[in-house]
Amino acid sequence: MRVRFRFSQSTDFKGANFGPEKGVCEGHGMASLSSNLFLSSLSPTNYEWLVSRSIQVDLPLHAVLYEEETPPRYAYLLNAGLASVVTPMSNGESVEVGFIGHEGVVGGLQLLGPAPLSTRCMMQLSGAGFRIAHSDLQQAFANFPEIHMRMLEFVQQHAIMMGQIAGCNRLHGAEQRLIRWLLSAQDRTQSANLRFTHQYLAEMIASQRTTVTVIARELQEHGFIKYSRGDRSDYGSRRP
Repeated sequence: MRVRFRFSQSTDFKGANFGPEKGVCEGHGMASLSSNLFLSSLSPTNYEWLVSRSIQVDLPLHAVLYEEETPPRYAYLLNAGLASVVTPMSNGESVEVGFIGHEGVVGGLQLLGPAPLSTRCMMQLSGAGFRIAHSDLQQAFANFPEIHMRMLEFVQQHAIMMGQIAGCNRLHGAEQRLIRWLLSAQDRTQSANLRFTHQYLAEMIASQRTTVTVIARELQEHGFIKYSRGDRSDYGSRRP
């Protein structure tokens, strides 16, 4: 069962206390100007260098952007949507260790060295963005100081987020982990509507689907979110 969560306009969770390779489609008329914050931080010259070597693509739900232990062919600069970074486990389950929205670059971490990553990345909210050959991004990272510096800044922020997620997963209860996840997803998508299954959210916060259902119901009863059942779940917040 998939549910739609809609955030109310004034949600503030502080103080709340709750109880017990898939396809990538090209084109479709996206604007040439990017809403990707990494691209927008660059000078016009460096911006044009990257964009001129990229193509605009639609990124459907569950599109795989890179696989674990495999050098990526492409990097992606998202304009919309949400990409989830997960670590596959030997029992077939996965645990989320990060996600990337319109603030960054999927494939940026692989620029730091040749060590294979144990993570894979796939779209969890459909979106769109620029796709560039990873070799071209490597060339830019090596030759253009501004791109090099901005990429290191993004990777540093991503590493900080991964540390926060690890601490949250270790010390916080399921309610706090779900709230953090929803607010972080909203921040990276800049959307008041998030479409996720309860099962997916349970996997991302290392909990049970039934636990997510109970927490979501309590959040809705407290007026923090609204959610409706359907093909997927729409979560919305009241965050100012």
